Amino acid sequence: MTHDTAPTRPAPLSPAGRQLGIAVPPTWRRRSDPDHGVLVAARATRLPASGVSPDLVLRYSRVDDGEDLTAWRERAMGELADLLIDFALEDDDEFDLLGHDVAYRRFAHRVGTADVLCDQWAWLADGVGLTLTCSAAREDYPDYCDVFETIAETVDLLPDAA
Repeated sequence: MTHDTAPTRPAPLSPAGRQLGIAVPPTWRRRSDPDHGVLVAARATRLPASGVSPDLVLRYSRVDDGEDLTAWRERAMGELADLLIDFALEDDDEFDLLGHDVAYRRFAHRVGTADVLCDQWAWLADGVGLTLTCSAAREDYPDYCDVFETIAETVDLLPDAA
């Protein structure tokens, strides 16, 4: 990992009654006013040769009662498949990441003429779903996949102090 892509220490956020920390590479530019449901949106400031800027988005949403992590992610992947051009699920897994159950998906889709790969991690806690989606052009993905994994490892879900 190069110096300009090493994440900085997590910044605490507070979605739906929980403390959340995430580290973003220090040279990436954070969006100052992200959309509703978006906790963090950031983009690499150095444009790779592909012309597609790597980015990340951390979102939260309420998850239906009775829907577990697997069911929620299956539904969400179906919704993404309907929205994204040439959507293709390339990898899926569920595992423990630093003490929390996480659903991991890698999928591809097209943005204009670019073939984009996305790594997505999802956590479910107390009816709140969090998704971290990190994206890069397929040709740039080998240069960023370790950065994306490092960012995912910094996501820290803690209950708010009362």
